[in-house]
Amino acid sequence: MFVHGNGDTAALWQTTIWRFESNGWPRDRLYAIDVPYPAARDDDSKPQVGRTSTTEHMNYLKGEVEKVLQATGARKVVLMGNSRGGNAIRNYIETEYQRGGSAAVKVSHAILGGTPNHGVWAIKGYNEKNEFSGTGPFLSGLNAARNPAGDEVTPGVQWMTIRSDNNDKFAQPDGLWIGAKGTATHVTFAGPELKGANNVVIPGIDHRETAFSPAAFDASYRFLTGHAPAHSRIQDEAQVVLNGKVNGLGLQSNDAKSGNFSNNLPVDGAELTVYATDAASGARLGNAVHRKKVSADGQWGPFVAQAGVPYEFVVAAPGYATTHIYRSGFPRSSAIVHLNPARLADADKSATSVVTLTRPRGYFDAVRDKLSFDGHTPPPGVPPTGAGVSSSKISLNEAGIRAITADFNGERLAGRTWPAAENQIVILELTN
Repeated sequence: MFVHGNGDTAALWQTTIWRFESNGWPRDRLYAIDVPYPAARDDDSKPQVGRTSTTEHMNYLKGEVEKVLQATGARKVVLMGNSRGGNAIRNYIETEYQRGGSAAVKVSHAILGGTPNHGVWAIKGYNEKNEFSGTGPFLSGLNAARNPAGDEVTPGVQWMTIRSDNNDKFAQPDGLWIGAKGTATHVTFAGPELKGANNVVIPGIDHRETAFSPAAFDASYRFLTGHAPAHSRIQDEAQVVLNGKVNGLGLQSNDAKSGNFSNNLPVDGAELTVYATDAASGARLGNAVHRKKVSADGQWGPFVAQAGVPYEFVVAAPGYATTHIYRSGFPRSSAIVHLNPARLADADKSATSVVTLTRPRGYFDAVRDKLSFDGHTPPPGVPPTGAGVSSSKISLNEAGIRAITADFNGERLAGRTWPAAENQIVILELTN
């Protein structure tokens, strides 16, 4: 079972699930949850519209675990979480342990990728009621020593953490990425580690790559099975069937902890149209290959796709801009191809076209990565050093519709510019 992070969605686990499948893990034994309101409260003790407390987050996870156990007949689950997802995993396991000891815990293994186990900051007296405070009551309680050796993990479960050596924006000694440049956070690069766990360090990876990268998969697979995966590359599937939700997450800021309102609820009245596109130009190859007005559950498929063919997903929904989402070809089936309509920012309404390049499963690092966006290297908004942003936006002021392309570490995306004056917006969404 996969648990996403703060302000995120189950869709981020798509490539991880493909890698497990490619190595023989049954598809019906891989389950990614969508937390309806995935963002943490500013103050964990106070209700906040559209946010979840640590207790609400934990209870939702507990309910999903019970559903999966009942549906599969399994006795226990493996829980793998990214960032805030690891907080819920730890809280759930500890609560069940306190309730009934090891026998009550229905988890065999817990894998935490980039979870800020010792906080994003650990400044005494500063914002300590926030879930991400290393000196606050939530994390202090979870990190209390379990034995004379000082172990911080709940007994009865096999634990692993995965962290970067120094490139995780939320495990930094300086507060740059939390808006406090020059202020000591009192958190080190080793903040995601837990005493008593198998702590894995992977050089160069960023905050999201601690869970979603090929290297994180390799470490996780070895931890679960005791041996290396047979396939390091995602294996192609003969028939590709896609599905997912049209939901209200939308594009978030580069700082997932900044307080944006987001949700994973179906968008009422959304309509989807899908076109096959030319890989070089983003131009449509004929008529629509799929159309659907989504039902109450938000599901937009199923859609039988051509393996490897890139697609344009056009989402029209009340209250949103018509959103053109360009995706690379799909090597395998997926039921978590979630589509998020966006809104034009007021500052962009005077542009002729607005195009955003987004990388859901990682951040951009101008030093580490080979990337360009419409000829910009690095793309607009990407800092010269450090992996701190996951999107780049270009606001164009030129007549006509043309191709717009992006390259990222071997993945090439091509889309088309669409007129902002007609309330249309373009997203190039990377898979890698």
